[in-house]
Amino acid sequence: MLALWSVEAQRYYEAIRHRDTISSKREITMTGGELLEETKRRFIQLLKFQGDGVYRRELQSEVVISRPLSALEAIGDPGRDDFPIIRGKEVLMQATFKGVAGQAFTAASGDFQGTLGDVLALPLDENFGRAVFVATMNAALRCLGKIEKSVHCRDDGPKRCSTLAVDWLRDQQWEKVGLVGLQPAILEALVKAFGRERVMVSDLAEAGSERCGIRVLDGLKSPEIFEQCQIILITGSTIVNGTIDDLLEQAAEHNRRVVLFGVTIAGAAYLMGLESWCACST
Repeated sequence: MLALWSVEAQRYYEAIRHRDTISSKREITMTGGELLEETKRRFIQLLKFQGDGVYRRELQSEVVISRPLSALEAIGDPGRDDFPIIRGKEVLMQATFKGVAGQAFTAASGDFQGTLGDVLALPLDENFGRAVFVATMNAALRCLGKIEKSVHCRDDGPKRCSTLAVDWLRDQQWEKVGLVGLQPAILEALVKAFGRERVMVSDLAEAGSERCGIRVLDGLKSPEIFEQCQIILITGSTIVNGTIDDLLEQAAEHNRRVVLFGVTIAGAAYLMGLESWCACST
């Protein structure tokens, strides 16, 4: 279910807006990757809360990133071929921690094998390292019982998810809805339910094209979405591609409600208290 923003989330957004401090009372600077770095700090803190002995043992627990999943492994047969992963524009990275899987979408590809300590030592300045960390964090938080869902839906899951998203939006107060990150099933459902004039979409890879009768805006330069849309659905993979901080800053400047969607953001949403949606993941 969609949860209301927590006090923690509101504090983070105020920090972005006023260049102030977050709940840890630690001074922050507005640099790329800030949200992910803070998420990492809180993840490590959570591990340490288990006790120093447990924490040291966890650092030696092996994490295996076997390989990016194929489109069939990742989403099965969704009944359409326009998903970015099917078109080869992104992959789904899967990490396994103590037999529990966690996933993250990314444009980067590669294999990794190492301990949790090795993962925490990875720099977060490029897509592959961020994808490995986020997928691993999702797996570990699922293993620890902190999140319930860490694996992407398959087959008819994306269609069911889009239907549920529309049902939820019917009960909200808004005039226009924005979709940052082209999830074709969600976009199609939004347009069918509410009309093209009430939907805006942006995407890094599809900028300039037309989908469902709507021009796709540039995923990096689309201020009109934040100016015009009261609710903005943002793909959780933005935490991996490094654009999430700028997007959240724009949302804060315009006082817009953000809902992060997809399995990638599961762990970060839990740790940061951000509103998120991934109805059909497992």
